[in-house]
Amino acid sequence: MRIGKVEIPDGAWLAPMAGVTDMPFRSICRRMGAALTCTEMVSAKGLYYNPVRGGTLRATAPIERPVAMQLFGRDPEVMAQMARDYGNDFDIIDINMGCPAPKIVKAGQGCALMREPELACQIVREIRRNIEKPVTVKFRKGWDDAHCNYLDFAKKMEDAGASAVTIHGRTREQFYAPKADWEAIARVKEALEIPVIGNGDIFSAQDALAMLRETGCDAVMVARGAQGNPWIFSQIQQALQGLPVSFPTPREKVEIAMEHARKLCEIRQEQFGVAAMRKHMAWYLKGIPGAARLRQEIMCAETLEAMGAVMEKALLSAATGGN
Repeated sequence: MRIGKVEIPDGAWLAPMAGVTDMPFRSICRRMGAALTCTEMVSAKGLYYNPVRGGTLRATAPIERPVAMQLFGRDPEVMAQMARDYGNDFDIIDINMGCPAPKIVKAGQGCALMREPELACQIVREIRRNIEKPVTVKFRKGWDDAHCNYLDFAKKMEDAGASAVTIHGRTREQFYAPKADWEAIARVKEALEIPVIGNGDIFSAQDALAMLRETGCDAVMVARGAQGNPWIFSQIQQALQGLPVSFPTPREKVEIAMEHARKLCEIRQEQFGVAAMRKHMAWYLKGIPGAARLRQEIMCAETLEAMGAVMEKALLSAATGGN
């Protein structure tokens, strides 16, 4: 698949998730077979006033190419300037028009832009005028059930110059439940000529194949299904090739979790890296016997060494069936 002039290999994409898709995790997902990775969403306004603070969010690893930077905001000129000033390190600039978080939408950003389609178009056009990189847009089905304007919105994004769009099959009011509406993804795919990426409820390789089959979308984007489970990308690759899907052993889970922790501590200092890793570790522990008890211990770990000790207990628990 091509997004503008960027060649994207076959496979699932890793969704940008605030506080989750840090550089070490993205690198692991890429190694596991993610076709495209994307930074956590970066505030264009925050980057404008404090570029140093945004440096960690914008950091990438060589293995990530192709990689996208996701910007959010509502000022077309500021967003275009930040894309121009910092976009050279990325292959694609993605614009967040789907985030449902209250603090984001209250500021008229994220999914709130679906209520202002002309401003959304202006943002896309302004960024396109300022950079040669492909611009993509991620949005939702609409604001609520009474305002599901996704189809008209998708067409406007294409007309404004977007090289591809990603649609999450839920409204802002639904956040992450109930089940995503894949039919909405199919309708967007039928209506547009640019690539359409489907997002919502991809928790297994079978889910990915089902979305591709039912919607005709060009690729799937994995969000919560990748939390503590970067193997989902290799599993999707296996499924696409008609191969048996393999699952990680407890030891493989622990080794990848500790690699993630060590690298995060390297870039954020141990105190902050450990704090950020606690939720990741809780996700990595899923499926290991005694996980509930181990998660409680992980939440109390204050050093990388302490975190490693808990994960060694996880291996013992796996070997003994939690006894």
